[in-house]
Amino acid sequence: MSVLSLMRLECGKRLNHDWFISELTDPLPAPRCPLVAGILRLRGGAFALATLLGTSSFMTAQEPSSIQLRDVTSQTGITFTHTDGSSGQRYIVESVSCGLALLDYDGDGDVDIYFLNGAPLGGVQWNPPPRNALYRNEGDWKFTDVTDSAGVGDTGYGLGICAGDYDNDGDQDIYLNNFGPNVLYRNNGDGTFSDVTLAAGVANGALVGAGACFLDIENDGDLDLYVANYVDFTCDKNRSRIVNGHPAYVGPMIYGAVPDTLFRNNGDGTFTDISVESGVAAHKGTSMGTICADYDNDGDSDIIVGNDAMGNLVMRNNGTGRFEEVGMFTGLAFDLHGMGQGTMGVECGDYDNDGRLDFHMTSYQKQWATLYRNRGEGLFEDATYSTGAGAGTLPRVTWGTGLVDFDNDGDRDLFIACGHLQDTVDLWDDSASYLTRNLLLANNGRGKFTDVSDQSGDGLEVKLSSRGAAFDDLDNDGDIDVVLLNSRREPTLLKNESDGRNHWLQVRLRGSHSNRDGVGARIKVVTGDLTLIDEVHSGRGYQSHYGLHPHFGLGQRTRVDRIEVRWMSGKMDILQNVAVDQILEITEGEHGQ
Repeated sequence: MSVLSLMRLECGKRLNHDWFISELTDPLPAPRCPLVAGILRLRGGAFALATLLGTSSFMTAQEPSSIQLRDVTSQTGITFTHTDGSSGQRYIVESVSCGLALLDYDGDGDVDIYFLNGAPLGGVQWNPPPRNALYRNEGDWKFTDVTDSAGVGDTGYGLGICAGDYDNDGDQDIYLNNFGPNVLYRNNGDGTFSDVTLAAGVANGALVGAGACFLDIENDGDLDLYVANYVDFTCDKNRSRIVNGHPAYVGPMIYGAVPDTLFRNNGDGTFTDISVESGVAAHKGTSMGTICADYDNDGDSDIIVGNDAMGNLVMRNNGTGRFEEVGMFTGLAFDLHGMGQGTMGVECGDYDNDGRLDFHMTSYQKQWATLYRNRGEGLFEDATYSTGAGAGTLPRVTWGTGLVDFDNDGDRDLFIACGHLQDTVDLWDDSASYLTRNLLLANNGRGKFTDVSDQSGDGLEVKLSSRGAAFDDLDNDGDIDVVLLNSRREPTLLKNESDGRNHWLQVRLRGSHSNRDGVGARIKVVTGDLTLIDEVHSGRGYQSHYGLHPHFGLGQRTRVDRIEVRWMSGKMDILQNVAVDQILEITEGEHGQ
């Protein structure tokens, strides 16, 4: 057994990160596990262990990048401005607000944008009150505010969001995970939505929301709903602290962890809370970003939950909608040092094209955002240093994340949204800043990432405090663009202007026996020497939703030899000799094998 494996087994969940209550002052906090502490003493401290385990340096690009992202926010017509409801009381929810969604709500083939917003806290009154906003994509990077006509201007305190066709009627419904009662908007199919929260039974009390995901837990063709909950907080329990004479937000462990919620779709427009019988309620966490993915490739959707200041949760599905928590045993609970991080966002994708889903998790300042390589058989290793995927992340608080092939060369790159949660940090920590630039790491196709943020266009020069990040082809030109929700400011929209010589394919699934969106389906694309995989996910990254239609970069390959779709029903569709540079719709059963 390796030293790292022994560390994991010995430490277990004793690494509860009560150190996170106060601001981090060391590159690696003092571990609570005696074995890790002993190794640190033997090796000369935290930096010695960092060097021993390979976390000392990362590659940075010096030449212009093949990826170019341009800031086009000013030309879009979007006037939304985020508020976190700040009242000076330092409520913890202010510091973690919030995500956003990219979805085609009206079915016209263009990706629209739904921004979450905060709300006044502690009795403060705003007139008019802040609200969420839906912008319809008109094409050519022009967007129209349709919040009123669509009926989706919720004035609750938005934190997380997902979209999916829960009633299988052919359009995208929206679920909002709030601080306070949640909201389910049913899409009426005519450009409007109806609030069906009470009838559906998914308000989820008055908890502090986080990520949310639609998924099919038992492969019955209906989308169920996983709702992450952050901490046991109410305004009456509020605490704050002083750092070097300046007010600051406290960490999550001050309030304590809570279990998440799982709703089963009854197939008649209603849901039943099955958190207890499913096994989900048995595990408390400080949930933030979530994603539902088949990490062990056994044909059902598992649930991966990023926890803030403690080990992450991995809920393994037994195929019938019952879950076993296996985070520590998979290697996804802790980082290379055996530490539970301040995980913010969770993303997955096959970065090394070996046919297995890898995971990327963002984190707090003085912790590297972590890339976990899937070694097969349900096991993962921290590959952050060996791949260079941690470049630039150590001094930043990192949030939204995307494993995205921006230049369509056949390899997934990394985009990481950054911004400190302490708005006073500039006053007491000269190594950090509330406003900061985001990061772009290019994949060289040989298992290594390089920081190309300085070489990738003016879109990476924007300096705000980003939270949610979402990725999709907003202008239908065959490459993936970026939308960022920035705390207390306007959003950022980045147009992908990378070299367009590489080919691509986008796949849109239509389930018949499986759920209509194909959520949970596994897609395999084979073209020459390149084999790519992806899954359809609803809810991902930092409490956001994007990428319901998987996009594949193909490099210079001019034909797709084979496409395999493994549906949640167990059915398989196979297509051969497919043209590139197109949006391909595949309906379950039309190419059955």
